[in-house]
Amino acid sequence: MNDTRKLKRIAVLVSAGSHPVSGAACYSRNDAAALDIARTLAKHHQATLEVLHAGDASNLALADYLALGAESVDVLACGDGDDAASALAQRLQGCDLVLTGTRAEGAYDTGMLPYRIAAVLGYPLIGSAVDVSVDDGRVGVRQFLPKGLRRRVDAALPAVVAVHPLANAAPRYAYARLRAGSIVKSRTALQPDLEAAQWTMAKAERKPVKLAAAEKRSGHARMLSATTTESRGGSVVIDGSSVEKAQVILAYLREHQLIDY
Repeated sequence: MNDTRKLKRIAVLVSAGSHPVSGAACYSRNDAAALDIARTLAKHHQATLEVLHAGDASNLALADYLALGAESVDVLACGDGDDAASALAQRLQGCDLVLTGTRAEGAYDTGMLPYRIAAVLGYPLIGSAVDVSVDDGRVGVRQFLPKGLRRRVDAALPAVVAVHPLANAAPRYAYARLRAGSIVKSRTALQPDLEAAQWTMAKAERKPVKLAAAEKRSGHARMLSATTTESRGGSVVIDGSSVEKAQVILAYLREHQLIDY
C-alpha cells in the first residue's frame, strides 16, 4: 500500500504591504513571490489553489494579488485585536501545502505568523525558501543562507513553507486578471489575541540604527576589499546551545563597543 500523500490543495497567505516612499497600501513583494511559486506548483500537480488574507476586505492592496494571478482572494475579516493565526489555521485544516512570505512589509511585522500557524496545525515549517518542489509526498526546498550559501531541506507533506524575498520567482502584473478576479469575504470564529493586547502599537518615527563595527583599515585596503572576495573576519557558530551562541554575539558587540553593558 502506498501511503505517499499527493499534493491536492495549496494555500497562499497574503498580506497588505505599504509603499516605502508614499506609504500607500500595495501588495507585499514577498507574498507575491510565494503566490507565483504556488501557481507553478498547482499547475504542475493539478492541485487547487486558495489565496487567503486575514484583515480588511476593503484594502486596496488585495486587488493587486488578483492581477498577479490569484483567481480570487478569500478574506477572513479580522481586526487589530483578533487572533489571525488561529482563524487562518482553522481554515487551513487539511491543506497539503501552505506558502507564505517570510514576513509582511509593515514597520513592526515580526515574521512569527508562519511559525504560529505551523504550531497550531502541527505541520513542519521550512523558512527562507528560494525555490520549492514537491515529489513523492515530500516538499523539497532550497534554503537561503547568508554569504551566498544555499542548502537543500525537505519535509513530509503537509507542511508550511515561508518564502524568502530573493526567491526564484518573477510575478507578472496583468490588468485583465484584476478585472476577472474577485475578493470574497468569509465569516469565521474569531478569538481575541491576548499577546497583542499587551503591546502598544505606533508608527515608526525614524529608521532603526544599524549596528556596524567601526572601520579601522586604511583607504587603500578598503578599495582592495571592494574588488576581491577576501574574508572580513568573524566566525560561524553552529554547535552549542542558544545561550552559548548568544554569548558569542554579545562578546562581538562588546569588542567593537557597540553596546556599553
